[in-house]
Amino acid sequence: MRLVLRILGTWLIGLALILLVVDGTKSLAANHIVFTSLSQAWMQVHADSLAAVRAFFDSRFFADLLDTALNSVLTYPAFAVIGVPGILLALLGRRKRSERFLRQEQI
Repeated sequence: MRLVLRILGTWLIGLALILLVVDGTKSLAANHIVFTSLSQAWMQVHADSLAAVRAFFDSRFFADLLDTALNSVLTYPAFAVIGVPGILLALLGRRKRSERFLRQEQI
């Protein structure tokens, strides 16, 4: 299970870094800071799936709450929305360290 968490976390971190480089390139070209929101990135990749997710949330019991939550997440930068869960998954997949401190003869 740890291996799956680490692999998934690493892939998400890699995707977040790619999105960060794209935003950095756009920022250099525009001479001001530019962040691509998650909705813009999702529309560029596959717009039909975003419409399907919105339709799915509209059919649920708490549709207004889900719509508000989805809209707020879609306004955040794409690299942050993808990178934070990637970091959390990578941290959850790491091994526990048995010893925190080393003796001088172990160095």
